Amino acid sequence: MRKMLNTLYVTTQGAYLHKEGETVVVKIERENRLRLPVHTLGSIVCFGQVTCSPFLLGHCAQNDVAISFMTEYGKFLARVQGAASGNVLLRREQYRRADCETASAKLARQFVVGKVANSRVCIHRALRDHSDKTAVTSMEQTCRLFSNYTKRLLHEENMESIRGIEGRCARDYFDQFNHLIVACKSDFIFTGRNRRPPLDRVNCLLSFIYTLLYHDACSALETVGLDPAVGYLHRDRPGRYGLALDLMEEFRSMLADRLVLTLINRGQVKKNGFTVTESGAVKMDENTRKTVLVAYQKRKQEEIEHPFLKEKIPVGMLLFAQAQLLSRHLRADLDAYPPFLWR
Repeated sequence: MRKMLNTLYVTTQGAYLHKEGETVVVKIERENRLRLPVHTLGSIVCFGQVTCSPFLLGHCAQNDVAISFMTEYGKFLARVQGAASGNVLLRREQYRRADCETASAKLARQFVVGKVANSRVCIHRALRDHSDKTAVTSMEQTCRLFSNYTKRLLHEENMESIRGIEGRCARDYFDQFNHLIVACKSDFIFTGRNRRPPLDRVNCLLSFIYTLLYHDACSALETVGLDPAVGYLHRDRPGRYGLALDLMEEFRSMLADRLVLTLINRGQVKKNGFTVTESGAVKMDENTRKTVLVAYQKRKQEEIEHPFLKEKIPVGMLLFAQAQLLSRHLRADLDAYPPFLWR
């Protein structure tokens, strides 16, 4: 199993990253504030007015360290990476299956099975831990719906029907999401999913962490030699990494949504850490953003037993493990792609 490397998040506005020998140096106001060996990094994520020297960009590309650029508030802008890695035959098989509707539907179904099953576990855990503070009847009914969705998916081969089930799952799940918030409810009210821009604090947190997850999914797929742009559930669209979005579906509730709920329910993020612009968009301040990034990194370092591999691995390696399993399936080493099923 590949070693889990750190992600360097740079949020301080005006920071400048450059190369010194085999290290990345972060300079702020003409003073060196941080120095890290490149070989200890898996990727670098820059937020807002953060710049990098051309020599650092080239060095990171040669060492498979992707550099992503976001707006100050977490909207993805671009990635800088080296030459495509992996076996060209693997990518050709990936493209062939993407061009076949039947093959695409089979893979899309597996991603959606993972999403539905893990969404159910997320709600079920809230029922187990906070049954005295939640809408028990409504949430139990949703869990039963998700069980039925999973059974239907096992026999579904039509892409539009698969997408329909995925859409209903997302709608039913977010209908219950406000019940999963059991603390600071007056400050963190969720009435539905919105984005571009997010219009409340909960959606602001969700969108930000989804962007981090998207970045990690792209890196995992590139590491095993797959093209993150060519997906199955999410079809080709310029500027969008469809396969990364496919892979994310299994982890939205387990990794991103649970982290948002933990940050809110434990009081780690506060109402005054967010601002509302004239357009109505909600944005988090720098301190809140740093709190979220630290929590995300800590969550990735926790260990969990992979249900298919039957071995304990860091949560941050789960995306890589699934990308590896997907590549094994495309190479015909596995009869089917096994989605990650949270327990």
